[in-house]
Amino acid sequence: MNDNYTYQIGKKIYDLSSRVHVMGILNVTPDSFSDGGQFLEPQKALERARQIEAEGADFIDVGGQSTRPGSEEISAEEEMKRVIPVIQLISKEIKIPISIDTYHSQTAEAALENGAMIVNDISGFNFDDNMTSVIAKYKATAIAMHIRGRPKDMQLNPVYEDLLGEVISYFEKIVWRANVAGIKQIIIDPGIGFGKTTEHNLLLIKHIGELKRLDTPLMIGVSRKSFIGRILDSENPLDRLEGTITLNTIAALNGANIIRVHDVKAGVRTARIIDAYRLTE
Repeated sequence: MNDNYTYQIGKKIYDLSSRVHVMGILNVTPDSFSDGGQFLEPQKALERARQIEAEGADFIDVGGQSTRPGSEEISAEEEMKRVIPVIQLISKEIKIPISIDTYHSQTAEAALENGAMIVNDISGFNFDDNMTSVIAKYKATAIAMHIRGRPKDMQLNPVYEDLLGEVISYFEKIVWRANVAGIKQIIIDPGIGFGKTTEHNLLLIKHIGELKRLDTPLMIGVSRKSFIGRILDSENPLDRLEGTITLNTIAALNGANIIRVHDVKAGVRTARIIDAYRLTE
Protein backbone atom coordinates (compact mmCIF):
# COMPACT_ATOMS: atom_id res chain seq x y z
CA MET A 1 0.00 0.00 0.00
CA ASN A 2 1.35 3.42 -0.98
CA ASP A 3 0.89 6.34 1.41
CA ASN A 4 2.94 8.76 -0.68
CA TYR A 5 0.43 10.60 -2.84
CA THR A 6 2.43 13.05 -4.96
CA TYR A 7 0.27 14.64 -7.65
CA GLN A 8 1.12 17.32 -10.17
CA ILE A 9 -1.81 19.69 -10.61
CA GLY A 10 -1.02 22.42 -13.08
CA LYS A 11 2.57 23.47 -12.53
CA LYS A 12 2.61 22.67 -8.83
CA ILE A 13 3.47 19.42 -7.07
CA TYR A 14 1.20 18.42 -4.18
CA ASP A 15 2.23 15.79 -1.66
CA LEU A 16 -1.29 15.02 -0.49
CA SER A 17 0.02 12.68 2.20
CA SER A 18 2.26 15.31 3.83
CA ARG A 19 -0.52 17.28 5.55
CA VAL A 20 -4.27 17.84 5.52
CA HIS A 21 -5.24 19.77 2.39
CA VAL A 22 -8.32 21.97 2.14
CA MET A 23 -10.75 22.38 -0.75
CA GLY A 24 -12.94 25.47 -0.57
CA ILE A 25 -16.49 25.32 -1.93
CA LEU A 26 -17.79 27.95 -4.37
CA ASN A 27 -21.41 27.29 -5.32
CA VAL A 28 -22.75 29.37 -8.20
CA THR A 29 -26.26 28.01 -7.80
CA PRO A 30 -29.62 29.49 -6.82
CA ASP A 31 -30.58 26.51 -4.65
CA SER A 32 -27.63 24.95 -2.82
CA PHE A 33 -28.64 23.93 0.69
CA SER A 34 -26.60 26.46 2.68
CA ASP A 35 -25.37 29.21 0.34
CA GLY A 36 -27.63 29.09 -2.71
CA GLY A 37 -27.92 32.37 -4.59
CA GLN A 38 -25.02 34.16 -2.87
CA PHE A 39 -22.46 33.90 -5.67
CA LEU A 40 -24.50 33.71 -8.88
CA GLU A 41 -22.98 36.92 -10.25
CA PRO A 42 -19.48 36.28 -11.62
CA GLN A 43 -18.07 39.33 -9.83
CA LYS A 44 -19.42 38.12 -6.48
CA ALA A 45 -18.04 34.67 -7.24
CA LEU A 46 -14.64 36.23 -7.95
CA GLU A 47 -14.72 38.08 -4.64
CA ARG A 48 -15.52 34.84 -2.84
CA ALA A 49 -12.76 33.00 -4.76
CA ARG A 50 -10.26 35.66 -3.66
CA GLN A 51 -11.38 35.16 -0.08
CA ILE A 52 -11.11 31.36 -0.33
CA GLU A 53 -7.56 31.68 -1.63
CA ALA A 54 -6.59 34.32 0.94
CA GLU A 55 -7.88 32.13 3.78
CA GLY A 56 -5.45 29.41 2.77
CA ALA A 57 -7.37 26.85 0.72
CA ASP A 58 -5.30 24.56 -1.47
CA PHE A 59 -8.04 24.08 -4.09
CA ILE A 60 -11.32 25.73 -5.04
CA ASP A 61 -14.32 23.65 -6.14
CA VAL A 62 -16.80 25.45 -8.42
CA GLY A 63 -20.26 23.94 -8.74
CA GLY A 64 -23.25 25.04 -10.82
CA GLN A 65 -25.80 22.44 -9.81
CA SER A 66 -27.21 21.64 -6.39
CA THR A 67 -26.93 17.96 -5.51
CA ARG A 68 -28.65 18.24 -2.14
CA PRO A 69 -31.11 15.42 -1.33
CA GLY A 70 -34.26 15.76 -3.42
CA SER A 71 -32.78 18.25 -5.87
CA GLU A 72 -33.86 18.30 -9.52
CA GLU A 73 -31.21 17.80 -12.19
CA ILE A 74 -30.39 20.54 -14.66
CA SER A 75 -28.99 20.29 -18.18
CA ALA A 76 -25.32 20.64 -19.02
CA GLU A 77 -26.23 23.75 -21.00
CA GLU A 78 -27.76 25.47 -17.96
CA GLU A 79 -24.88 24.33 -15.78
CA MET A 80 -22.32 25.75 -18.20
CA LYS A 81 -24.10 29.11 -18.26
CA ARG A 82 -23.52 29.32 -14.54
CA VAL A 83 -19.98 28.00 -14.14
CA ILE A 84 -17.99 28.81 -17.28
CA PRO A 85 -18.09 32.63 -16.96
CA VAL A 86 -17.01 32.24 -13.33
CA ILE A 87 -14.15 29.87 -14.16
CA GLN A 88 -12.99 32.13 -16.97
CA LEU A 89 -12.91 35.06 -14.57
CA ILE A 90 -11.29 33.45 -11.55
CA SER A 91 -8.72 31.44 -13.53
CA LYS A 92 -7.13 34.73 -14.63
CA GLU A 93 -6.47 35.76 -11.04
CA ILE A 94 -6.66 32.83 -8.63
CA LYS A 95 -3.43 30.85 -8.31
CA ILE A 96 -4.77 27.74 -6.57
CA PRO A 97 -6.11 24.94 -8.82
CA ILE A 98 -9.76 25.11 -9.82
CA SER A 99 -11.97 22.03 -9.59
CA ILE A 100 -15.25 21.73 -11.49
CA ASP A 101 -17.97 19.95 -9.54
CA THR A 102 -20.02 18.23 -12.26
CA TYR A 103 -21.17 14.88 -13.59
CA HIS A 104 -21.72 16.22 -17.13
CA SER A 105 -18.74 15.53 -19.41
CA GLN A 106 -19.72 18.51 -21.58
CA THR A 107 -19.44 20.86 -18.61
CA ALA A 108 -16.21 19.21 -17.49
CA GLU A 109 -14.62 19.68 -20.91
CA ALA A 110 -15.65 23.33 -21.14
CA ALA A 111 -14.32 23.96 -17.64
CA LEU A 112 -11.00 22.24 -18.39
CA GLU A 113 -10.66 24.30 -21.56
CA ASN A 114 -11.11 27.46 -19.52
CA GLY A 115 -8.70 26.87 -16.68
CA ALA A 116 -10.00 24.11 -14.41
CA MET A 117 -7.55 21.30 -13.56
CA ILE A 118 -9.66 18.94 -11.47
CA VAL A 119 -13.01 17.26 -12.16
CA ASN A 120 -15.07 16.40 -9.08
CA ASP A 121 -17.74 13.92 -10.19
CA ILE A 122 -20.29 12.92 -7.54
CA SER A 123 -21.37 9.99 -9.68
CA GLY A 124 -17.97 8.33 -9.87
CA PHE A 125 -18.16 8.52 -13.69
CA ASN A 126 -21.48 6.62 -13.69
CA PHE A 127 -23.90 9.31 -14.92
CA ASP A 128 -22.01 10.17 -18.12
CA ASP A 129 -20.07 7.53 -20.06
CA ASN A 130 -17.83 10.15 -21.69
CA MET A 131 -16.50 11.55 -18.43
CA THR A 132 -13.42 9.35 -18.12
CA SER A 133 -12.28 10.05 -21.68
CA VAL A 134 -12.64 13.82 -21.17
CA ILE A 135 -10.63 13.74 -17.94
CA ALA A 136 -7.93 11.63 -19.58
CA LYS A 137 -7.83 13.86 -22.68
CA TYR A 138 -6.99 16.92 -20.59
CA LYS A 139 -4.71 15.01 -18.21
CA ALA A 140 -6.85 16.32 -15.38
CA THR A 141 -7.03 15.05 -11.82
CA ALA A 142 -10.26 13.20 -11.05
CA ILE A 143 -12.26 13.09 -7.83
CA ALA A 144 -14.75 10.22 -7.84
CA MET A 145 -17.45 9.97 -5.19
CA HIS A 146 -19.65 7.15 -3.97
CA ILE A 147 -23.40 7.68 -4.35
CA ARG A 148 -26.39 5.37 -4.02
CA GLY A 149 -29.05 6.41 -6.57
CA ARG A 150 -29.29 9.98 -7.81
CA PRO A 151 -29.64 13.21 -5.81
CA LYS A 152 -33.41 13.28 -6.30
CA ASP A 153 -33.97 9.87 -4.69
CA MET A 154 -30.72 8.95 -2.91
CA GLN A 155 -32.07 9.52 0.59
CA LEU A 156 -35.20 7.41 0.14
CA ASN A 157 -34.48 4.58 2.55
CA PRO A 158 -30.82 3.83 1.77
CA VAL A 159 -30.00 0.25 2.78
CA TYR A 160 -26.72 -1.69 2.67
CA GLU A 161 -25.98 -5.28 3.57
CA ASP A 162 -22.29 -4.46 4.05
CA LEU A 163 -21.66 -0.71 3.85
CA LEU A 164 -17.86 -0.73 3.90
CA GLY A 165 -17.60 -3.77 1.64
CA GLU A 166 -19.98 -2.27 -0.91
CA VAL A 167 -18.23 1.11 -0.91
CA ILE A 168 -14.81 -0.51 -1.34
CA SER A 169 -16.10 -2.72 -4.16
CA TYR A 170 -17.61 0.35 -5.86
CA PHE A 171 -14.28 2.16 -5.75
CA GLU A 172 -12.33 -0.86 -6.96
CA LYS A 173 -14.39 -0.71 -10.15
CA ILE A 174 -13.98 3.06 -10.44
CA VAL A 175 -10.20 2.97 -9.98
CA TRP A 176 -9.97 0.20 -12.58
CA ARG A 177 -12.08 2.23 -15.05
CA ALA A 178 -9.93 5.30 -14.45
CA ASN A 179 -6.74 3.32 -15.09
CA VAL A 180 -8.12 1.80 -18.28
CA ALA A 181 -9.18 5.24 -19.51
CA GLY A 182 -5.71 6.66 -18.87
CA ILE A 183 -6.52 8.84 -15.86
CA LYS A 184 -3.26 9.14 -13.95
CA GLN A 185 -4.40 10.96 -10.80
CA ILE A 186 -7.57 10.00 -8.93
CA ILE A 187 -8.91 10.93 -5.51
CA ILE A 188 -11.85 9.12 -3.94
CA ASP A 189 -14.62 10.49 -1.74
CA PRO A 190 -16.92 8.14 0.24
CA GLY A 191 -19.87 10.43 -0.38
CA ILE A 192 -21.04 11.45 3.06
CA GLY A 193 -24.76 12.21 2.86
CA PHE A 194 -25.20 10.76 -0.62
CA GLY A 195 -27.47 7.77 -0.15
CA LYS A 196 -26.57 7.23 3.51
CA THR A 197 -28.24 7.47 6.89
CA THR A 198 -26.63 9.27 9.83
CA GLU A 199 -25.32 5.93 11.06
CA HIS A 200 -23.87 5.11 7.62
CA ASN A 201 -22.10 8.50 7.52
CA LEU A 202 -20.55 8.06 10.96
CA LEU A 203 -19.50 4.51 10.18
CA LEU A 204 -17.71 5.63 7.00
CA ILE A 205 -15.92 8.42 8.85
CA LYS A 206 -14.90 6.03 11.62
CA HIS A 207 -13.53 3.47 9.16
CA ILE A 208 -12.36 5.73 6.32
CA GLY A 209 -8.86 4.35 6.78
CA GLU A 210 -10.06 1.04 5.31
CA LEU A 211 -10.36 2.81 1.94
CA LYS A 212 -6.58 3.25 1.99
CA ARG A 213 -6.31 -0.25 0.50
CA LEU A 214 -7.32 1.37 -2.82
CA ASP A 215 -3.99 3.27 -2.91
CA THR A 216 -5.55 6.66 -3.68
CA PRO A 217 -5.82 9.88 -1.68
CA LEU A 218 -9.08 10.32 0.22
CA MET A 219 -11.31 13.39 0.33
CA ILE A 220 -14.10 13.90 2.85
CA GLY A 221 -17.05 16.29 2.54
CA VAL A 222 -19.12 16.74 5.69
CA SER A 223 -19.41 20.53 5.67
CA ARG A 224 -22.75 21.79 7.06
CA LYS A 225 -24.56 18.59 6.05
CA SER A 226 -28.00 17.71 7.32
CA PHE A 227 -26.94 14.70 9.41
CA ILE A 228 -24.87 17.09 11.53
CA GLY A 229 -28.03 19.10 12.00
CA ARG A 230 -29.89 15.98 13.09
CA ILE A 231 -27.22 15.15 15.66
CA LEU A 232 -27.15 18.74 16.96
CA ASP A 233 -30.88 19.32 16.57
CA SER A 234 -30.17 22.31 14.32
CA GLU A 235 -32.14 23.07 11.15
CA ASN A 236 -29.89 25.98 10.16
CA PRO A 237 -26.93 24.84 7.99
CA LEU A 238 -24.93 27.85 9.21
CA ASP A 239 -25.20 26.52 12.76
CA ARG A 240 -23.18 23.36 12.09
CA LEU A 241 -19.60 24.62 12.21
CA GLU A 242 -18.58 22.81 15.41
CA GLY A 243 -19.96 19.55 14.05
CA THR A 244 -18.15 20.07 10.76
CA ILE A 245 -14.83 20.77 12.50
CA THR A 246 -15.20 17.76 14.78
CA LEU A 247 -15.99 15.31 11.99
CA ASN A 248 -13.26 16.71 9.71
CA THR A 249 -10.79 16.21 12.55
CA ILE A 250 -11.89 12.62 13.13
CA ALA A 251 -11.82 11.86 9.40
CA ALA A 252 -8.34 13.36 8.95
CA LEU A 253 -6.94 11.48 11.93
CA ASN A 254 -8.45 8.32 10.45
CA GLY A 255 -6.82 8.87 7.06
CA ALA A 256 -8.55 11.59 5.00
CA ASN A 257 -6.08 13.66 2.98
CA ILE A 258 -8.42 16.48 1.86
CA ILE A 259 -11.31 18.15 3.65
CA ARG A 260 -13.90 19.93 1.50
CA VAL A 261 -15.43 22.89 3.32
CA HIS A 262 -17.61 25.98 3.09
CA ASP A 263 -15.91 27.69 6.05
CA VAL A 264 -12.39 27.87 4.67
CA LYS A 265 -10.64 29.79 7.44
CA ALA A 266 -11.97 27.36 10.04
CA GLY A 267 -11.06 24.40 7.82
CA VAL A 268 -7.48 25.60 7.33
CA ARG A 269 -7.04 26.21 11.06
CA THR A 270 -8.47 22.77 11.78
CA ALA A 271 -5.98 21.23 9.34
CA ARG A 272 -3.04 23.04 10.96
CA ILE A 273 -3.96 21.78 14.40
CA ILE A 274 -4.33 18.21 13.09
CA ASP A 275 -0.96 18.40 11.34
CA ALA A 276 0.76 19.74 14.46
CA TYR A 277 -0.78 16.98 16.56
CA ARG A 278 0.30 14.26 14.13
CA LEU A 279 3.89 15.56 14.01
CA THR A 280 4.25 15.41 17.78
CA GLU A 281 6.45 12.52 18.90
